[in-house]
Amino acid sequence: MPHLMVYNRPLSWTLTLVLGYLFYLLLGALVFQLLEKQAEAKSRDQFQLEKLKFLQNYTCLDRQALEQFVQVIMEAWEKGVNPEGNSTNPSNWDFSNSFFFAGTVVTTIGYGNLAPSTMPGQVFCVFYALFGVPLNLAFLNQLGKGLSTHLINLEGWVHKPGRAQVAQNLAMGLFLIAGSLLFLVFPPMIFSYVEGWSYGEGFYFTFITLSTIGFGDYVVGTDPNKHYISVYRSLAAIWIVFGLVWLALIFNLGADLMEKFLQLNWQKPDPGTEETTVAKLEETPDHPRIHIPS
Repeated sequence: MPHLMVYNRPLSWTLTLVLGYLFYLLLGALVFQLLEKQAEAKSRDQFQLEKLKFLQNYTCLDRQALEQFVQVIMEAWEKGVNPEGNSTNPSNWDFSNSFFFAGTVVTTIGYGNLAPSTMPGQVFCVFYALFGVPLNLAFLNQLGKGLSTHLINLEGWVHKPGRAQVAQNLAMGLFLIAGSLLFLVFPPMIFSYVEGWSYGEGFYFTFITLSTIGFGDYVVGTDPNKHYISVYRSLAAIWIVFGLVWLALIFNLGADLMEKFLQLNWQKPDPGTEETTVAKLEETPDHPRIHIPS
């Protein structure tokens, strides 16, 4: 079994992986704290300053009335109502937006900017996800098998005697390049144009969405000052489904490569075990011997 030696004692692969996982989480927590805590404090101070300026400009209001109004805005935001604009804003629950929401439920992205507010809607959402998430996993698994089959066919098409590794590398390279262009490179350009984001913000939204992290800080089709085509979010939902399959395959490939790399580096054959195996083979005259040419 692969193991790492610590103080001349073997450390199992599972325990090593657990420790590495915890270390990675602790490292992420430290970096995020260093990067974001000061910015958060600055934003909080700026918000308090803006509230003081507002009270100074509108002396007819007191602090309590302002806090109540802020609370109303927060409640509206939590229910998916954008405080900007007016009552003529497009509904969050028209068919296109509802289709997009259904996609975020079954794919477990869950942006968090929109959720059912009625009891029947919440109950339906629970049962819809209960059956929809397994259905989505089966659907994505089938699409993944289809992509894998096409990769095998592509490898067979370019395969020539003595060039198996070249064919495999070529097939994998085409898969990575085509997928990157379709799901990571071109979509941010479209989102930047439609949503008014920078390319970096569009790329951030693309990766956070396809990896099913779904923070909800960037969501397509939610700006009340923009006029979107009716099928915009529905098309985005379809793009998300196929992007999920591609990125899931990439993640699986990365996990396999990482595991093999770590096990290869940490696995040290036990000399005693090797000697025992050789002795057993020599004691068995009928055991087939394999000659490896030098």
